[in-house]
Amino acid sequence: MELTNNERRMLKAMLTEPAQVWELAPLLESCGWDDQAHVAGAGGSLAEYGLVNQTEERSKIWRLAPEGQAAAENGLLEQRIWDWLSQQEGKVGMKELQSSDVVEKRESGAGIGLLKDLGIQLERGQFVVPSTTGAITATLEMRAAFISQLSDVGGTGTLENDLDNSQIDYFAARKGIINSSEEVVRTWKLTTEGRAVKESDLEERLLVADITPELLQGEEWRSADFKPYDVSREAPTPQVGKAHPMQALIERIRAIFLEMGFTEIDGDYVTTAGWNMDALFIPQDHPAREMQDTFYLDNPKSVPIPTERTNQWADVHEHGGETGSTGWGGEFSSEISEKGMLRTHTTVNTVRHLEENPDKPCRVFSIGRVFRKESIDRTHLPEFHQIEGIIMEPGASLPMLVTTLKEFYAKMGYPEVRVRPAYFPYTEPSMEVEVKWRGQWLELGGSGIFRPEVTEPLGVKWPVCAWGMGLERLAMLVLGLDDIRQLYISDLEWLSQQPVL
Repeated sequence: MELTNNERRMLKAMLTEPAQVWELAPLLESCGWDDQAHVAGAGGSLAEYGLVNQTEERSKIWRLAPEGQAAAENGLLEQRIWDWLSQQEGKVGMKELQSSDVVEKRESGAGIGLLKDLGIQLERGQFVVPSTTGAITATLEMRAAFISQLSDVGGTGTLENDLDNSQIDYFAARKGIINSSEEVVRTWKLTTEGRAVKESDLEERLLVADITPELLQGEEWRSADFKPYDVSREAPTPQVGKAHPMQALIERIRAIFLEMGFTEIDGDYVTTAGWNMDALFIPQDHPAREMQDTFYLDNPKSVPIPTERTNQWADVHEHGGETGSTGWGGEFSSEISEKGMLRTHTTVNTVRHLEENPDKPCRVFSIGRVFRKESIDRTHLPEFHQIEGIIMEPGASLPMLVTTLKEFYAKMGYPEVRVRPAYFPYTEPSMEVEVKWRGQWLELGGSGIFRPEVTEPLGVKWPVCAWGMGLERLAMLVLGLDDIRQLYISDLEWLSQQPVL
């Protein structure tokens, strides 16, 4: 335990009266300090070391506010009006009061209200004073005495325990007369360990707090005593700017996929029903399409798609094309395919990438916004982010897909991953991916191998591993949230407390 000079000085001062309970003022005088922060800092440290006992007593202090200070100088408003009334002969009213120099015009309304509280009424413009004038005088004298008591101590204030509670209640209800603050009164007393410290061990010495170029260029540092630093003590949290947790999580996910050898791709928010649904073998008249609650556009209401492409989709949907499938049957509508819409998933990006690169092996991913007609609640938003990825190469397989997803989640901090059979219209086989979190398995995404009905119209000959997951769901897991809306509320206190991801 290495004491600072302030701690040495305070302990040495207290050893002059080892049994005394020391208050702030005597310590300031004995230590030769003007700033009470020296006593608070040194006393707190000595208490941590077990050399002194520090006690705190919280007290409410009352002081005169600006209106109260004016009342101390000129008298309370109701007292001035009462004194004026007592000197008048005959009946007087508001007109006479306002023409006098007792009150200012702005005070007359408030003054009438105060008089009514004392039992003085205003009838037909004339003041009517009750017979109990002695009670009025006594009440005003008590109020004046209370104001005088606070005025006598100046700005230091008076402890609540030393004041009349009924007067506190009355004046606290009146605006601008008195105000209060809570103050902490600390005292210090030596412990047995503190009294055992030898005065000879408390000699102050020059401590170097700042290491400067000038100090290092000279020779003084060789014999100097350096101020010790306790790295275990809490330090204030700096209020600095940092990335929003969602943006930080996106960057973290992006870095993981890039590290795993993937390339990032992007796409447009506006697409067509053809690329968003038909290309993924979602039937045009099947309940599976209703799973996508979609924002269709008025402008553009439709987006042209080459006839060759819609014919390929029609062939697959109606007859299965050359995949060996029987398709969905029915009649395919190119008009439905060309409907403009906001994308409901980022799978659009990966499918368009396959169309542009049908015979080039790839490992790509996408992180982007998607849009669905969802009611806003603790787990749903109409606009959110999706993470999408594919692997297309000759050896792509289900085990490769599982291994890739397990590696990704392990890098995200979730080593326990399992997959379960599932159904999605455009993959077969299909899997749900779950991670273990707080002892429970949570579903975080879907995955599988693109069906031939998806890849054949695009000219893709190799297997395609595909997966997708909601970014906000993952963010809730990483940040420990129960409500997805918290991610988009501008709560500065919450944002400042979030760790750097």
